Amino acid sequence: MTLHSSPTFFSFPADAVAGVPERSAVIAGLMAESPWVSPKYLYGPLGSRLFDAITELPEYYPTRTERAVLEACRDSIAQAAGAESTLIDLGAGNCEKARSLFRALKPRQYVAVDMSVEFLRHSMSHLQRDFPQLEMLGVGVDFSAGLPLPDAVRSENRLFFYPGSSIGNFTPEGALTFVAGLREQCHGGGLLIGVDLIKDASILQAAYDDALGVTAAFNLNLLNNLNALLGSNFFVGHWRHCALFNTALSRIEMHLEARQDITVAWPGGGRTFVSGERIHTENSYKYALSDFKALLARAGFREVRAWTDSNDWFALCHARS
Repeated sequence: MTLHSSPTFFSFPADAVAGVPERSAVIAGLMAESPWVSPKYLYGPLGSRLFDAITELPEYYPTRTERAVLEACRDSIAQAAGAESTLIDLGAGNCEKARSLFRALKPRQYVAVDMSVEFLRHSMSHLQRDFPQLEMLGVGVDFSAGLPLPDAVRSENRLFFYPGSSIGNFTPEGALTFVAGLREQCHGGGLLIGVDLIKDASILQAAYDDALGVTAAFNLNLLNNLNALLGSNFFVGHWRHCALFNTALSRIEMHLEARQDITVAWPGGGRTFVSGERIHTENSYKYALSDFKALLARAGFREVRAWTDSNDWFALCHARS
């Protein structure tokens, strides 16, 4: 048995978005009639730590509900997914959800994918010590517009693991395109994916606007990330966090709202935001389980199975390619 002392890391710099230089793409969003910024800019070293804190909040049900489903249904999930896979963990973060499946799935290789490679280094250093027999790779990449994988990732029996409710950050059309792209890379394997289900709006609202203000800090920190990227002069104190449930579109929306008239500058340009104007920073779509199963089928997956909690708040779905 080969023992591994440390993971191997790869990084794919995000220097373009859909063929447009990253900085130009962000500025175009800020200058739009209804300004917006991609939710990927919520993350980074501090954003990832803030999101970890969000998952511990009493209002934020998705993480603990998904964890309960994983624990209660682990053997059934492992039977459906099979053993000795190449386990590819999308948006791995602290890697704890994948860790909980190692003993049941017995993967041959673990590949953790996240935007922040430095956050991965910290998370995976502890993980490798606990599982020295498991080959581990860390891949730092923004996979929202495609998923490049290094040649070191085994091609056979790939199991893509996309937990949490991150698929909800895509529009339904975007989600279809994304999971169809994963299916093309499965090579006979499958997909294990978490999806947040439709529920009472008050529960959803509280999950994205907690009393302690951690989600507000997470959202506001995006402005610091924009300053680093653009050289802009956003001041966090000039903005407030706003979260609402859009019933017609079945999605939570997060915005940053100007507290006063503000002029923000960056090298080569800038914009004035009037008091009350909002920058749209994130969507989180909520699905009926039947609709999400149909989406997986349209993407080309088959044999879709689902496990839910007793309240039907959250589902884990497995599908074969």
